[in-house]
Amino acid sequence: MIDADTLGGVVHAVEKGEYDPAALRARFPTLHFTVCSEDDVPARLKPVAEGAGFALFYLNNTGHCVEFTTDPAAATGLVIARLVEDD
Repeated sequence: MIDADTLGGVVHAVEKGEYDPAALRARFPTLHFTVCSEDDVPARLKPVAEGAGFALFYLNNTGHCVEFTTDPAAATGLVIARLVEDD
């Protein structure tokens, strides 16, 4: 489960430029982190949080495969999608 305080802490860290999954895991040891481009996230999904240059999505890795989820109670980590600037 990812509560609002934890989500806010991750948003704050990423806003300060922390995109390294290992460093984020050191700060938030119960969470899994993945970094990708926004182009790698299905367009139908809505982010759970956004900041300058990124969007966050919940993920669940308790099953056989890692999957996106919209349920914060089922979330075991976050996908950090770096936003692509339009030309």
